[in-house]
Amino acid sequence: MSFNNFMADVVGVARGDMREAGYQELTEPEQVDDALNREGTTLVLVNSVCGCAGGVARPAAANAIHYDKRPDHLVTVFAGQDRDATEQARTYFEGYPPSSPSMAFLKDGKIVTMLERHDIEGSTAIEVINKLQNIFDEHCVEL
Repeated sequence: MSFNNFMADVVGVARGDMREAGYQELTEPEQVDDALNREGTTLVLVNSVCGCAGGVARPAAANAIHYDKRPDHLVTVFAGQDRDATEQARTYFEGYPPSSPSMAFLKDGKIVTMLERHDIEGSTAIEVINKLQNIFDEHCVEL
């Protein structure tokens, strides 16, 4: 198997994990603008192929939403794969440097807070789930 085929397989699994969890995949800048300019709360997973994305960020993003409170919208962009969409999403993350994996929480199209790579890397999935659910408790309405 060539490296390109291997990476396509890894990326495909990573994309599929988040679609299966209920996240809308944004691959074009226009999709990002449409998704992030909506009213309500939005969780944006900036996905990547690094180990902490697969071992912590994706499982945390997939499982944190099984909770009494959760964002209205769940979306994902893929750093290093869908570059234009990722760059467009990052324009909404004012005050935060580019970071992947990361999770941005927006309300009515404005950044509220963000879990950056340093908040994810070295943590367990459960610890990141707890961080996300604390954000949900503060900013989301009960289902």
